[in-house]
Amino acid sequence: MGDVTVTVPSDLARILRIDTDEVPRVVRIYLAVELYREGLISLGKAAEIAGLTKWEMMEVLASKGVPLNYTRRDLAEDIETLERLL
Repeated sequence: MGDVTVTVPSDLARILRIDTDEVPRVVRIYLAVELYREGLISLGKAAEIAGLTKWEMMEVLASKGVPLNYTRRDLAEDIETLERLL
C-alpha cells in the first residue's frame, strides 16, 4: 500500500490538543473511524489504516460510540474458526 501526503492546517494540533508530531497518527485514527462508521471499510481495514490492532480499534470505536458492524455471517465464520481451532 502506497502513501498519500495530505496537508492540514498548522493549528490542527492546537485544536486537537495534541503535539504536532501526533497529528498524522490522530488523523489516521479519525479517518479510519469515519470510513468504518460509513460502512466503507471493514474493522480489519480500519485497524490497518489507524495503525492499531483490531482490539485497539474496537476500543476506539466504542469510545466514539460507533457500533460494530457484526453480522450473522461474521458470527458463523467466527464459530467455524473456533470449532476448527479447538
